[in-house]
Amino acid sequence: MTAAYLATVEWALEGEFARGRYSRAHTVRFDGGVEIRASASTHMVPKPWAVEDAVDPEEMLVAALASCHMLTFLDIARRAGWSIDRYVDQAEGVMSKTEDGRAWVSAVTLRPNIRFLGAAPSPAELDALHHEAHEACFIANSVKTRITVEAPRSSPS
Repeated sequence: MTAAYLATVEWALEGEFARGRYSRAHTVRFDGGVEIRASASTHMVPKPWAVEDAVDPEEMLVAALASCHMLTFLDIARRAGWSIDRYVDQAEGVMSKTEDGRAWVSAVTLRPNIRFLGAAPSPAELDALHHEAHEACFIANSVKTRITVEAPRSSPS
């Protein structure tokens, strides 16, 4: 299977480039037509050069991992016969430095809270579903970031 995914990232100078005093705000457009306002993280670049109310690349990475895990989990759970009516994940990424001082998103913790319709899987079955989803997630398979799933025990609706 081969597939291509397109994203257009567009930035234009606002400020003094040579002095490093320029806006990091930019636009990301996806092939389906969705457009988001993006910027460097204010943790990495001070305001006003980074935009606080825009999405930063680190957040996009955390969201991509959480979204991929969720979509994979939903399909695996459905195939296993479980019914789900709500899935909320409050995912968190952590930036740290490598031994040689380079910054990277070293860990992402997924915290899915799932509401099942009717019967819910046992804790062991839920863990197995999350493990299978993690192993099959395209994005998780594409990064070296440590990914942990901290799933609360779900209950039927």
